[in-house]
Amino acid sequence: MDKEGKIDSVIGRDTVINGDLKVNGSTKIDGSVEGNVIAKESAIIGKGSIIKGNINCKSAIIGGKVKGNINAQEIIELQSGAEILGDITCKGLIIQEGVFFEGSCQMSQKTKEKP
Repeated sequence: MDKEGKIDSVIGRDTVINGDLKVNGSTKIDGSVEGNVIAKESAIIGKGSIIKGNINCKSAIIGGKVKGNINAQEIIELQSGAEILGDITCKGLIIQEGVFFEGSCQMSQKTKEKP
């Protein structure tokens, strides 16, 4: 999360978004998103949530289902019960017991900067 630990956007459990979600800060998603999730800070994907699209953020905590690639500049944490179908790119990766992950993982000490 960002330095202040605040969440700028919350997507509720019964909310469905069709299209890209862009947040200039941190977001917590408990609903469903069909589209890409772009957060300047943290992306927190709650248990029971479904993301069909790519996630780009500074750091991520994943507890739900993600069908797409996850690209974080720092750490990705996959919580027990998470299901990931896609590739992961990050600096650090934490995987709890009970995670389903099908894809590849690239880790680097350097963060990728867009040209």
